[in-house]
Amino acid sequence: MNAELKGELVIIKDKKAVALHEKSHYGKFNQEELQLSIMEAFFLQEKGKIKIQDKKQGKVLSLDEMWELIQNKGLLYKYLVFRDLRNRGYIVKTGFKYGSEFRLYERGKSPGDGHSDYVVKVVTEDEDISVLNFSSYVRVAHGVNKKLLLAVVDDEQDITYYNVEWTRP
Repeated sequence: MNAELKGELVIIKDKKAVALHEKSHYGKFNQEELQLSIMEAFFLQEKGKIKIQDKKQGKVLSLDEMWELIQNKGLLYKYLVFRDLRNRGYIVKTGFKYGSEFRLYERGKSPGDGHSDYVVKVVTEDEDISVLNFSSYVRVAHGVNKKLLLAVVDDEQDITYYNVEWTRP
């Protein structure tokens, strides 16, 4: 399938995109087009599902060019977590309104079938998190009836997940 890079989105205007959205829950439909985030598009490109064209440059972008775009936009660690979770079979959607990088749906669930179970916060192993910020991540997750999954990415790009839940003594 052919896709086009337009600013912060990648657009697919192909009838096959309906199945991609309905079956695997990528992107969102806006009229007759599927709008993907750059991370979703790169993931699909890595899987050989789409070819991403940059009309400004008049060419199809290579995997290396998309990898560079991900890095230049400061999305590297978020993308590594997104890719890992998708490869594990989870549905991953934006978590912006919950103050996190992603919402995560358990295997077998989807955005139309119910609510996400987790919010995912991505940090690097050398990143300092204040107690107040960490507390707010947990409080927000608890307030929206979700669990916090803290994804810690190390220098070797390995990811360790910590499930953080609010408990009362």
